[in-house]
Amino acid sequence: MLTAGGCCVCYVCWQMTEEISRSLGRRVATLRADLGWTQQELADRAGVSRVAVSHIEAGLREPGERTVALLAGIFKLEPWELVAGTSYPVAKAERLPAVVCRYTEVELQLRLLEEDVANHRPLTDWPTRLRSLLKTTHDPRERSMVQAALVDTLAEL
Repeated sequence: MLTAGGCCVCYVCWQMTEEISRSLGRRVATLRADLGWTQQELADRAGVSRVAVSHIEAGLREPGERTVALLAGIFKLEPWELVAGTSYPVAKAERLPAVVCRYTEVELQLRLLEEDVANHRPLTDWPTRLRSLLKTTHDPRERSMVQAALVDTLAEL
């Protein structure tokens, strides 16, 4: 027990609380929750099992470099940003790639469409491009974004 300002504080619990607050798993759980995703939705995007996501978030296991790189890209961060200030092992952090892909093909194409609309470029090819994109997009959130863009583009023509 420690005494601080007349109060007794359990040293073990204080250490655990500090460790949890520096946990990579806690950061992953917070980022996932901020996006409104379930553990299963994050697992599907990262190509891991829901149990693996659960274990990472609970601090039962540290993710490998590949998983950290994938998670960083999903959260639109660089790997070093995701692990900075956490208890992630330094030796593993040193092996992380400097940069990762942050955007999906859907996000890229929709951004290009926005640029074409903003610059009053012809949109005649976009319905075909968006339909093609729909055939290869499996993420429900991204599918709904492409469908909405297709409806809007057809209305513009």
